[in-house]
Amino acid sequence: MDTNLKDGGVKQNACTKVHEPVAGIFLEKTKTKITIYEAMKKRMLKPGTALALLEAQAATVGIVDPVNNQKLPVEDAVKKGIVGSEMKDKLLKAEKAITGYVDPYTNQMISVFQAMQKDLVPKDYGLRLLEAQIATKGLFDPVDKTNISVDSAIQKGYYEKDLLKDQMSELRVFYHPTLQQNLNYRSLQTQCIVEPDTGLLLLPVCITFKGLRKGISSAELLESKIIDKETYDNLQKGKTTTQDVMLIETVKEYLEGKGSIAGIAILSTNQRMSIYTAMKQGILMPGTSLVLLEAQAATGYMIDPVENKKYTVDEAVKSKLIGPEYHAKLLSAERAVTGYKDPYTSETISLFQALSKDLMVKQHGIRLLEAQIATGGIIDPINSHRLPTEVAFKRGYFDEQMNTILEDSGDDTKGFFDPNTEENLTYLQLMERCVTDPATGLCLLPLRDKSDGLNFDFIDYQTKTAFKMEKVKVTYGKYTGMTVSLWELLMSEYFDENQRQDIFKKYREGKITIKMSITTVLEVIEKSVKTTQVIFEGIRDTVTAMQLVEADIISEEVLEDLKKGKKSVNEVIEDENVNVYLKGKDSIAGIMLPDSQIMTIYQAKQKGKLMPGTALILLEAQAATGFIVDPIGNRKFSVDDAVKAKIVGPDVCQKLQSAEKAVTGYKDPYTGETISLFQAMQKDLILKDHGIRLLEAQIATGGIIDPVNSHRIPVHVAYKKGYFNEEMNQILDDPSDDTKGFFDPNTHENLTYLQLMARCVTDPSTGLCLLPLKGKSNKIKIDDNIRELFKTSIVTVKYGRFKGKHTTLWDLINSEYLSEDKRQEFFKLFRSKKITIQQLTETIVEIIESMAIEQQEILKFKCLRGKVSAVDLLDLKIVDKNTYNSLITGIMTSSDVMKMDSVRAYLQGKSCVAGLILQPSNKKLSIHEAQRIGILAPGTALCLLEAQAATGFVVDPLNNKKLTVEQALKEKLISPQMYEKLLSAERAVTGYKDPYTGQKISLFQALKKDLIVKQHGIRLLEAQIATGGIIDPLKCLHLPLEIAYKKGYFDEELNQILTDPTDDTKGFFDPNTKENLTYMEMLGRCVKDKETGLFLLPLNDTPKATATKKKIYTDTEIKEEFEKTSVSISVGHYSGKSVTLWDLIHSGYFTEDQRLELIEEYRTRQKSTQTIITLVITTIEKLEKTETPKMIMGLRKHVTAKQLLDCEIIDAETFKQVKEGKLNLETIAQGETVRGYLKGSGSIAGVKVYPSQKVMSIYEARNEDLLTPGIALLLLEAQAATGWIIDPLKNEFHAVEEAVKGRLIGPDVREQLLSAERAVTGYKDPYTDVTISLFEAMQKKLRERSYGLRILDVQTATGGIIDPNQSHRLPIHIAIKKGCLDEETQKILLNPTDDEKGFFDPNTKERLSYSQLINRCEKDDKTGLLLLPLHKEKARVFHTDEQIENALKNKMMTLNVGKFKNKEVTLWEVLLSEYISEQKREQLIQQYRTGVTKIEEMIEILTVIITEVSSKVRKFKGLRKQVSASELFESKIISKDLFTQIIKGEVTEETVDKMENIQKYLGATNCIAGVRVESTKKMMSIYEAKSKGLLTPGTSLVLLEAQAGFFDPNTQENLTYLHLVERCITDPITGLSLLPLQK
Repeated sequence: MDTNLKDGGVKQNACTKVHEPVAGIFLEKTKTKITIYEAMKKRMLKPGTALALLEAQAATVGIVDPVNNQKLPVEDAVKKGIVGSEMKDKLLKAEKAITGYVDPYTNQMISVFQAMQKDLVPKDYGLRLLEAQIATKGLFDPVDKTNISVDSAIQKGYYEKDLLKDQMSELRVFYHPTLQQNLNYRSLQTQCIVEPDTGLLLLPVCITFKGLRKGISSAELLESKIIDKETYDNLQKGKTTTQDVMLIETVKEYLEGKGSIAGIAILSTNQRMSIYTAMKQGILMPGTSLVLLEAQAATGYMIDPVENKKYTVDEAVKSKLIGPEYHAKLLSAERAVTGYKDPYTSETISLFQALSKDLMVKQHGIRLLEAQIATGGIIDPINSHRLPTEVAFKRGYFDEQMNTILEDSGDDTKGFFDPNTEENLTYLQLMERCVTDPATGLCLLPLRDKSDGLNFDFIDYQTKTAFKMEKVKVTYGKYTGMTVSLWELLMSEYFDENQRQDIFKKYREGKITIKMSITTVLEVIEKSVKTTQVIFEGIRDTVTAMQLVEADIISEEVLEDLKKGKKSVNEVIEDENVNVYLKGKDSIAGIMLPDSQIMTIYQAKQKGKLMPGTALILLEAQAATGFIVDPIGNRKFSVDDAVKAKIVGPDVCQKLQSAEKAVTGYKDPYTGETISLFQAMQKDLILKDHGIRLLEAQIATGGIIDPVNSHRIPVHVAYKKGYFNEEMNQILDDPSDDTKGFFDPNTHENLTYLQLMARCVTDPSTGLCLLPLKGKSNKIKIDDNIRELFKTSIVTVKYGRFKGKHTTLWDLINSEYLSEDKRQEFFKLFRSKKITIQQLTETIVEIIESMAIEQQEILKFKCLRGKVSAVDLLDLKIVDKNTYNSLITGIMTSSDVMKMDSVRAYLQGKSCVAGLILQPSNKKLSIHEAQRIGILAPGTALCLLEAQAATGFVVDPLNNKKLTVEQALKEKLISPQMYEKLLSAERAVTGYKDPYTGQKISLFQALKKDLIVKQHGIRLLEAQIATGGIIDPLKCLHLPLEIAYKKGYFDEELNQILTDPTDDTKGFFDPNTKENLTYMEMLGRCVKDKETGLFLLPLNDTPKATATKKKIYTDTEIKEEFEKTSVSISVGHYSGKSVTLWDLIHSGYFTEDQRLELIEEYRTRQKSTQTIITLVITTIEKLEKTETPKMIMGLRKHVTAKQLLDCEIIDAETFKQVKEGKLNLETIAQGETVRGYLKGSGSIAGVKVYPSQKVMSIYEARNEDLLTPGIALLLLEAQAATGWIIDPLKNEFHAVEEAVKGRLIGPDVREQLLSAERAVTGYKDPYTDVTISLFEAMQKKLRERSYGLRILDVQTATGGIIDPNQSHRLPIHIAIKKGCLDEETQKILLNPTDDEKGFFDPNTKERLSYSQLINRCEKDDKTGLLLLPLHKEKARVFHTDEQIENALKNKMMTLNVGKFKNKEVTLWEVLLSEYISEQKREQLIQQYRTGVTKIEEMIEILTVIITEVSSKVRKFKGLRKQVSASELFESKIISKDLFTQIIKGEVTEETVDKMENIQKYLGATNCIAGVRVESTKKMMSIYEAKSKGLLTPGTSLVLLEAQAGFFDPNTQENLTYLHLVERCITDPITGLSLLPLQK
């Protein structure tokens, strides 16, 4: 950062404590200061950052004019132009932080914190203002109008202790343009400088380059000698740009590096592969792989050579580029880039400095340093770039001695391994053997077969070097006037992969020389520049000028001007018409509340300000017109990014991804081409009404989007391209209610998008379009009676700020102790008389006292780190209720409680093995001291120290002190070499960071996620249990076992392992008896020190110790011994060779940890040379046998034998035989059990129609009306979710896309089946991009619970739950273990209720589980496929449940019309008569079955229908079709008397048409407002019913969107909306229509 400024009268802030807000911007280039608003207008600050900085000013001291050194109220600042008028409302709102907010209940002035608690300001916003106040003048007291300390604010209820934490993401909204990082306000202040004359705090903004992790100033580049003074001056004067400077090769290499070894190239197949994938497939050995991955991390980034992407280590784990087992090691290596923390000074130090302080193993540090030098230079972690060697010397990041070591690379410094030649090499030597990928320019390690000849698909190092050495003067293009290497030119954007390959191939074949290459290259560049296409930014992609001409957006003349340079791109887009076609007009970005508060549409939905259906269609309109919008931060996102940024939730992700295709294009299932929204509608890929709505939104925001070219187009061009037609234009020009797809939440009208936009307002500060919501508060209004009653109710509070005060219930209910939601809940309960004033008082007092006790220092207890409250102890069952009450009432003190053994054990732990005691002298030693003098072996000492760190503290047994690892290092209680390992162990107390979520997790959770090695984790867990219990990393104390289970910090499986320990789980070593022990056994052999109470391990006195010391070998002796020991290897790289033991353990077969462990065991004589040789041979043989894993095809990917073993699909003996080649994996896979897990046992493939016995597909049966669309879709989804769509005639299996192309299914079901197919291929977690299973998607609310249960039922019934990552099914217990299922869901699947059964038998209309439906199927004789029998004759011989049939046969009725006139017949006969349609018959029986219709009601309905049919049918105009009189009667719209009058002709159709009480039903003046659950009479919104699984997503969506066809969830029928309304009941209180659900 440019802070060394001498001329501008500005000094560095240094250590001065700042009490001022950020006042303005200091321009390093001109040495001038400007206002924050001006900086935003000049695009030096992002609008969101500028607004947040000004809000911080307004909330602390007023708006600052740094030029005139004035602080002004917002009104005055706007008048003087210090800020723009568009920001006025937002800044006035922020200014309330120092003028006070009005409490809506008491009308008194309240603070920011209190306003936040009462929902007057959003939480994130309130936290930001509070942070600004704390960071400057202090929190503001709105009553006394003064700034006060945090402690005073807590006492007054203006703040809550520990509310703000530095790591809160909500606070990091300030983008530092120089550092190129988001910071919180306090961090931003530390980056500022103080102007000496005024004391103003100014943020320096300078010319910035992108570094490895943050921005780098031009001054830093000059100081580091990366650019010269002339370049620096030219930058300051504007004669050159950062882009031009980045074209200088040396600058680029210092900032970006030359590139590490990115992956491997398999020359025989031209395949690129990541290093981790190569290791997992056994192509690279673990030792080779790990050092290569560490080199990537230590030189900048983890690299994906296939996708050509770079990641930080955390990102690489999230994206599954590397596995979690390498996370810790690679994070450690990454510190070579980001810096190490000096444990002595807490400063950030470099790799070399950490090495010099012995904070890492020397060989490891040298290896990483050498990799940095080989890839461009030593990295400065403070400034985030590489350095020239002389500058690295000067900064102490390197020295002459280390330089000599690296220049004279002996075997000790050759830390890398060539898998082709089995040599140990330096990183530079290995890079020289690499090839370059012509497509990406990445460096790849080639893997050669003996048969591999020269391969021209990759570029060899010699060719690269030759082209890099050749310098070329360029006269065209971006390199004009520069001398650049021929290599750099060839790898630039002027050449594609094929052109590069062609030149390199000809050069290597001798067909062209370097000089000829130069001529070709310069010609290509010249031609490219002369024919170049000018690029514009489109919606999602770049757009060429030619594309704009073709779309009739710009003219040929403008194109010519662009080509000749007469016009620039910026000048062209100044034309508003062009800009609209490129970017569009803004969609409705958010909503504005009556108090001017702005919300995202999703927030408005979550807060109940918008109905879910309204919110969804507004969000879909955003997605379909370009981007999801954050109106608060003025940011735009793709749907995926919006979910990650939490602008929308995962519950709407799928719907919005679908709408987004209106921008990115739909895939034509028949041709694979990208097609537009309109074309997708034409091909029935989306519902017509839905498509019209999105099309209309596009037109309203600038024009129809061309998804191929990523811009909008004029209507006539859309006609030409087939993206629109006259018919659709006519529909949109003359919109009816049917095409008005949007809803005004204020007036409840249906509108077009254009009409709705016209009712919006513009946010003056961002220019965004906002939908204003009129005030309609759901809050309970407090009448004078309640207010007076609460004010006269005197309450005594024992704790908190009301302690000892004259307090009323009114004071308490309005205090900061209650959230606004809780306050409103209490008011509602009291108003509805569900709670008495006494109960209310007791409840509120209990809440307040509990919160106050949590904050009281006197009631806090010291634990392993920090303190916990008495409330925590009660919650965690460490104390019982009696003890808790005694404590808070003062009967017991905290000291009394701490004297309780059980409490002390949980809070402080029991003693670990604290040290050694020598006998008979009774001399005490620390573990480290015992190791130092040779009494303990390093490995034994490390295990004991790790156990200390993992159970709380490193112990000094001599001084009876407990220290953190960092403190122990400073006190020399441990060695620097142990520091990293012990810090890692200490995380068992303080918590591990989950790389997937960023959350803090426990030791057990880290173990489950493979973040730590299993044996290591078990050892530490066992130590925790032995010393007090498993440690909670959030509270930092030991837990009772039941609580540990409950919190997910332990499970039964691990408990079993620890209860029945084997030698593998006995992780500790008794140096006396040479036995492996558990930690509990180790403690049992200790003696208790009388002075300290610590447990000490007894060891024999000095003579024995001396003897032991003599037996320990030195490094030199070990090396000499291993070098003279030859080993014969029969497999792998060394097959048939005799290799030294030293070379073998330094080969790629062994990781550094394994190597050090072998040396350590030999050093301490735990293992002899012969034992080491045996171990080495066994390891190599094991790796070689698993090198090429045996694989078989799973559902979508290959599955290895090891995967089958891990999932307990095959046993260890079978696996062993497969590995040894005794059994063929393909043969194993044919076995019934294994085949079931790999392929499944088969879903229902089709139907068999009786009596013809014709076999047909499910989709065909639907089209033939043999299956209802609903039942057919369920069966097809079941096929897709178990692997394949099945053609039962050809016995063929297809993925969904293939099935559409093959016309086995139609495009109308494509989207639903693609969605179901994800149960096989996996769902993408929108937060992490990780592939997750169906069950995990359910847990994350990405799939509805009812849907998920149905598909899980299908998978369970057809062979097991599918793991999408491994592409096969799992045994149930493994599925539960892997998180693909849980025990509760398993119980539901085993014994589902009728509501939980997701399928129907089309013959009997019964609800069934999938396994029950399968049991009713037949197996096809030829194919073995399962076919569902369909009985056509059942339409005539109608049967249903036997019980129902008997009931109807036993009920007699008399009719006076038709063929039944004057006859007594059974209800069953009437039902089966020709008068009643099949559909009506099924409907009535279903209604009878579910209890909706009683027998007497059914008789009445049948009588009416037959009466009508026997006379003239009277029809009345409905919404979509004519409605008969019998339908009106059945729907209870008309009475029996009126029906009789209509049938007799006494009342005409015209008369009925005029009856208002009937027309309101026929005209549908009311919509379905919600549902009522009949079993509980509970009413709820449609969205809530969907969330609770009472309505399917499809039903709820169409109800919300009010489209044409509707589905009755009770009867499974597709109905018109009128018919569905007819089945509703009217809420007597609101008059709204509610759909009854028979639960």
